[in-house]
Order: sequence, then structure tokens, then C-alpha cells
Amino acid sequence: MKIFLKAGIWGAGAALLLGAFPVQAQKQQKFIDPANMDRSVKPGNDFYEYASGTWVKNNPVPAKETRWGSFNMLRDFNINAVKSILEKARANTNAPAGSVEKRVGDFYAAGMDSLAIEKQGYMPLKGDLAAVDAIQTLPELLQKINKLRATGVAAPLYGFFVGQDRKNVEVMIPQLSQGGTSLPDRDNYLKDDQRSVQIRDAYAKYITTLFELVGTPAEAARANAATIFNIEKQLATAQLSRVEMRDAYKTYNKFFLDDLSKTTPGMNWKEILSELEIKGQDSILVNNPAFFTSVAELLKTTPLNDWKIYLKWNLLKGAAPYLSMPFVNANFAFTQALTGQKIQTPRWQRMSSLTDGNIGELLGQLYVKEYFKPAAKARMEELVANLRKAFEIRIKGLDWMGAATKEKALAKLAAFRPKIGYPDKWETYDGLVIDRNHFFQNIRNVNNWGYHFMISRLGKPVDRERWGMTPPTVNAYYNATLNEIVFPAGILQFPFFDPNADDAVNYGGIGAVIGHEMSHGFDDNGSKYDADGTLRNWWTEEDRKKFDAKADALARQFDGYTVLDTIHVNGKLTLGENIGDLGGMNVAYEAFKMTKQGQSGKKIDGFTPDQRFFLAWAQVWRGNILPETAAQFILTDPHSPGPYRTIGPLVNMDAWYKAFDVQEGDKLYKKPGDRIRMW
Repeated sequence: MKIFLKAGIWGAGAALLLGAFPVQAQKQQKFIDPANMDRSVKPGNDFYEYASGTWVKNNPVPAKETRWGSFNMLRDFNINAVKSILEKARANTNAPAGSVEKRVGDFYAAGMDSLAIEKQGYMPLKGDLAAVDAIQTLPELLQKINKLRATGVAAPLYGFFVGQDRKNVEVMIPQLSQGGTSLPDRDNYLKDDQRSVQIRDAYAKYITTLFELVGTPAEAARANAATIFNIEKQLATAQLSRVEMRDAYKTYNKFFLDDLSKTTPGMNWKEILSELEIKGQDSILVNNPAFFTSVAELLKTTPLNDWKIYLKWNLLKGAAPYLSMPFVNANFAFTQALTGQKIQTPRWQRMSSLTDGNIGELLGQLYVKEYFKPAAKARMEELVANLRKAFEIRIKGLDWMGAATKEKALAKLAAFRPKIGYPDKWETYDGLVIDRNHFFQNIRNVNNWGYHFMISRLGKPVDRERWGMTPPTVNAYYNATLNEIVFPAGILQFPFFDPNADDAVNYGGIGAVIGHEMSHGFDDNGSKYDADGTLRNWWTEEDRKKFDAKADALARQFDGYTVLDTIHVNGKLTLGENIGDLGGMNVAYEAFKMTKQGQSGKKIDGFTPDQRFFLAWAQVWRGNILPETAAQFILTDPHSPGPYRTIGPLVNMDAWYKAFDVQEGDKLYKKPGDRIRMW
């Protein structure tokens, strides 16, 4: 569901640091460094190679990573900053009970206590596995599934969450989504190409290994792997594709509980919600009703013992990263098969990320105190205001949109709510127990707390102050139902922003990120939501047809880009992000041309202001990626690969052609009439 409610700049997007991270700033000699470029390449033939070729050659993917580029370097820098905070908190044994420092330090310390974790083995899981063994009937199985979900332990069969009703955005409502599978995409189950077969073989080995580690004989463990794959393949067959899941209307299906129960014989949703500790709800949203009909049928036709094996697998795979090293190593071996990563991420880094991911608004308080200054927030607010003005100018100047639709578009733009750096009100995680001596139980406690916090939002006003990312996150996002653009502190650093950089660099970096998130409000999905975040059409029929034609043309452009010789970018899957990039760059350039530098022709390091603007964009997306990861991302990532994010928007911008004297005959040249002009 999140894929069309929320869109970010980087797979899965910014903060501004004035005076923070001085060491990094000192190391940065040139904001556009010719030494990173390959100037033997003609810009109009391969702008990615021209802008970043030497950097790419000199920066292979480190063994502990699956890709390496500007985002990864910044994330690596940030995780080290987080580590320093966590190490201080762990060492501060005098921190008062209940304080932020104490809770953060204890959570991290428990995760770093590898001796205690090794001594435990899989003991923390034994009780849950025994409880599954004791199940004797299908109703008992369903009750166990509901209990595991309600305690945050596991989420078998399908997805469940509480979120805004997209057609009544002031109301929080229970929502069901297709799920139940373990591989990254349904195509991993359904395709028979060599890579898919290799992934399935690695998956079978992973399942077998985990069952053997809890005492299952080898032959039975292999049989379990076949049973689990058979169930999950049937679930995958019932799922919609990722492209279909991007359709905001197709995935909006509202049911009274009794009516949904009629479509899923054997699954009574009033009883299920009661066991999920949800009361007072008479309706529910479902993104793929046919999937749940298939689940109900599968529950009746599949032997109970097979379901018990499947349920055990959900417990095992969820726990493996947090158990002793044999489990962690088995988990990483499967990750290697999926991504090609050479060595395991260091424990300190995994635990730092885990702390951020689980209690990020406790950790975030310590992070922004040290690494984010008030002046940064003020400067970012100024940039957002400038980009909003530029977007307004561009909407008013559109030659393909009529006056009535423009009025609605401008109203939506004016209603955008920016969030910058960190929340105004921090989450306190009241009731969450963190024990320095019990790592696995901490994970269970966090998941249990998270589930109950989520369902506690039912019946309450929508909380518009909550954030979907933590402050150290190197990303940004747009949320359609809240009509907000959000820039965590972590992204507000070079190459996106530097207080000492010229405007060309900052507008080509963070300016384009701001514009990207704004453009998500007007991409193929975001444009279906109005100014207050409601899924409701605000277009004239004629204008929508014109927009859709432009979107189709952009999808075809990206369909033409090739990855790994034969694999193509999926233009429809990546369409929202590609519109975000195209709109973002146009809006950022419009804003840049309002600055003093943007209106001058003064060169810096041999480059004109316009050239520096486009080179700043290019250096954000420079990077290397392992072939296994690249192949998997084509299936799962709604963002295009870095080289095509670099050139994809630019070939549609007249200013880029002029800046680098791109002429007919150059490989990237598009005739003016073929250039796609949207926002």
C-alpha cells in the first residue's frame, strides 16, 4: 500500500547542514570536481559517463555493500555518526533510568552482546515452535496466526495495517494487503529463467538450513522446503503484479466485514479482527480482494500439517537475524544469493541500523542535537519556498493544461505541507520495555509495542505530526494522503547541499530532491489525490488524457533502457519516480534561474552555471551496483537505475542541450518535438 501513498527519492530521497559534519566539508575541495569526470566522452553521447566516468571506475562496490555511490557514501557517513552516538550511550552507565540515553544505549548494548546471544542459540524460539506443534485443527491454526500478528511476532498469509482511508482521509481504517510470500517479488516464484531458478535453489537451501538448526532431520527439512515453496507459489500466483499494485483505484476496495467474509469462506473477519484486538470497526479496505478469496480456498485444500510447517517457517525467518551466528550466517547466505554482497555487514552497523529502525525517534533526538543545526532548517525552508514558487510559475505556464485543472493543481501545490529535519513532537515509546540483557526479547517488545501503537490510532483523529522516516535517514518522501513533503536531517548534506557551495550545486542537488518530492504530488498516482489528500479526481477529462499520453511516452522512453545486456527498465513500474525526476529537475532549474548565479554566465572551474547545475544532478546518481542486485531491483524497485535517472530527465530539457551543445547525431539527442514536457 505504501508504494502509492508514499514516494521517495531513493530506493526503496532532505536536510541541510550548516556547520555540521565539518570534516567532510573540509575534505570536499571542489563541489564539481573534473577529476571525477571522463571528459573524453561527449556529453551528448553518454552524459552519465562524461559526468561520473572516472569516479565510477575508481569506486568499486565495497565487499560489505551491494551498491556504492553518493547515497551510499552519505549513508555510510551517517551510520558512523549514529555509531558514535550509540557507543557513547552504551558506555554511559550513569544515564538516568527512563532517559533517552539509557534506553538507546541499552537497546544497542543488548544487540552488541554477542556472547549472550550465542549462549541463547534458538532458545527464545522454542516455545513458539512447540505451540505450533500443538495445533490440532484449522480454527486453532487461524487463532495462532492472529495471535502472532497481534503480538508483532509474525505476519503470515497476508499483510495488515491501519492507515488513512484514501477516500475519507480524516478517518483511520483497518486495511488488508496481499502477502504471505518470502521472496522479494512474485516473479521470483513464477519465472523460470536462470536467475529465478538460482534464487529458488538458494531459498530452498535457506529453509532447509534453518529447520536443521532447530533439530529437524535433513530429509524432513528438505521436504519442509518443498512444502513451503508450494504454498508460497500459490500465494504468489494470486497476487497482483507490482505495476498493477500502483493503481490507486484498483487497489481501493472497501467492504463491510460481513460482506468480505462471504467472499472468504472459513475466514470470518469479525472474529479475526476481534482476535487482532480491534474493536468497533464495521468495515475494512482490501487492496486485492481476489487474493483473499484464494487464501480462503487454500486454507481448505492444503493439509493442516503443511500449514504448521509454513507457520514455523514464518517464525524462523523472522527470528533468524536476531539469533545465534549459525542462523545469522544462513540468513546472510541467502542475502548473498539475492544481492551478490561479498561479506556480511559488520555487527555494529547492523545494530546501529536496527536501533534507528526500531526506536528511531529516541535515537533521532540525540542525532539532531549533535548533527543538525537550527540554521539548517531555516535555509531549507527558504529553498522549499523557492521551489514552490517555481512550481507555481511552471503550472501557470503549462500549454497543455486548461484553466480549470490549473486552478486545482495550484490549490494542491499551495496545500503542500513541508516537514524538515525532525518531528516537532517526538515519539516517546511509552510502555516499551528495553532490557540491556535480553536482545531477542527487546525485538519482540518493539514489534509488540509497534502493533499496539498502530491499532491504537483507530477511532482517533489522524495524526499529521507523525513521520514515516527517522532523522538520520538519507532519503525524502511525499505522502499523498497527507499531501506532505518530508526531508529528514540525514539527507541534508553534500552532494545534496553544502552551505559553502554555489547555487548551481545546491539547486541541482537538494533543489532537485525538493522538486522531485513536490512532483510526486503530480505523478501518475499522486495526481489522483486532491489538495486535502483524498483519492478524488480533480482533472477535466481532456487534461487527464493529455497527461496520460505524456506519462505513456515517458514510460516508453524508460522501457528502452537496458540493464545487464538483456534486462530492460520497467517503464510502468518506475513511472512515478521518473515523473518525479523530470518534474523535479524542471522545477529546480526554474528556481535556479531566479538566483543571481543562475542569471549569470560566470564560470567556476571551467563550467558555466547551467553546466554545474546539471553536473550536480549527475553526481548525485553516480555509483556502482552488483549485477545480482541490479537484476533484483528491476523487479522490485520503483526507481530507475542511476545512469538512467541521470540522463532520463535531461534529454527532455532544452536547457541541457544548450548547456552542453548537444546536437542532432549525438546518441542522446531527441528532437524538440519528441521531448516530453510535463510539469
